[in-house]
Amino acid sequence: MNEDKPQTNLSQGPISLHDEREVLDLVGNSIMNLWEVVNNLTRLRPTQRERYRVTIFGSARIPRDHWVYAAVRDLAEELTRLGCDIVTGGGPGLMAAANEGVKRADPTALERSVGIRVDLPFEQDGNAFITQAYEHRTFFTRLQQLVLMSDVFVVVPGGIGTVLEAMMIWQLLQVRHLQGPPLGLAGKMGWNCQTLASHPGRVGGSLTQLPPHFSVVLPGVSLVMCS
Repeated sequence: MNEDKPQTNLSQGPISLHDEREVLDLVGNSIMNLWEVVNNLTRLRPTQRERYRVTIFGSARIPRDHWVYAAVRDLAEELTRLGCDIVTGGGPGLMAAANEGVKRADPTALERSVGIRVDLPFEQDGNAFITQAYEHRTFFTRLQQLVLMSDVFVVVPGGIGTVLEAMMIWQLLQVRHLQGPPLGLAGKMGWNCQTLASHPGRVGGSLTQLPPHFSVVLPGVSLVMCS
């Protein structure tokens, strides 16, 4: 028996709303079947991507005058000049820095600066540098879209949300639910480089010449950068 697929003992006839157990079983099994549909659809991949996309995760709280803001902006600018699209969470701070880097490299870009936001009561608007925007009600579906859209992930300094995003991508790579995209960790964020170096992921490719604030590549890890 395949334990991943939802099982149902429901009859095929009408169910009265007074029958609470049957109603709950029907709703629960319907939700699980929807997940099965989603899981099947996410197996689809384009034969060849039209655009190479780099997702940059980072803090929403870093001010514009901080050197890290400038470093992330310069990194995104250089990646854009190399032909990459930049994807962020669409918020302020280092997400805005990355999206701003796209505008500096290509002011006429219409689809190269992507923001995938989550609806939060204290952050109402996306940053001013997004040219293509998406919005989600939950962090889970937002991260799912980020995974599906991205060819490489770069993690710059951030807080709890950034750590969550980094660990989720790392776990997906570790268990081979995500194959191919490199994961890069840049800047001082308390990363334990010895622990990361023991990760069995593959070393993959090269992004670009990073700004001097970032040191590069540990053996045995896909584009892991610690300083």
